[in-house]
Amino acid sequence: AAYAMAVLETNASMGRIVAAPTAGSAGVIPGVLLALQKAKGYSDEQLKRALACAAAVGYLITRNATVSGAEGGCQAEIGSAAAMAAAACVELEGGTPEQCLNAAGNALTNMMGLVCDPVAGLVEVPCQKRNASGAATALVSAQTSLAGIGNLVGFDQTVEAMYKVGRSLPFELRESALGGLAATPDACAWCESHMCGK
Repeated sequence: AAYAMAVLETNASMGRIVAAPTAGSAGVIPGVLLALQKAKGYSDEQLKRALACAAAVGYLITRNATVSGAEGGCQAEIGSAAAMAAAACVELEGGTPEQCLNAAGNALTNMMGLVCDPVAGLVEVPCQKRNASGAATALVSAQTSLAGIGNLVGFDQTVEAMYKVGRSLPFELRESALGGLAATPDACAWCESHMCGK
């Protein structure tokens, strides 16, 4: 969680990050991989292989659905990042390609329906904390798959379902900053006092 949130903190302070798959979800994959490297001693070469696995999952989601919060809600951003990180974790742990896809599907399932509601249109609130949650979801999804628990619905159909859910979300819940947390009285008051110089 700390690593994942640190990436968004770096982004907010105009530091350099890698949009993986987006700037708003950029903390999930490094959050998971750096924590696993520290805890289990994985080499940089092993992390490169895991990143290649994550990239393959990200490609499939991008090709067949979306990773854009404006198009598919936060499920498309954080959900996709969690799916990528879950597959990478399984790859690190020596799982099979089928287990990698099961882990990715688990993560997408657990994030399905998550709206994109950035306060003031920025990726600080609630995105930073969602990166931490996405990292935790990725790890649990990977552990579930590595334990041999399969999925009733396959990865490809899960991606398709996520895309359909995202397209059915109202405009206000797709990165417009007009719904969800962004439209609460506290968020609006903060915007007025910080964004307008009052």
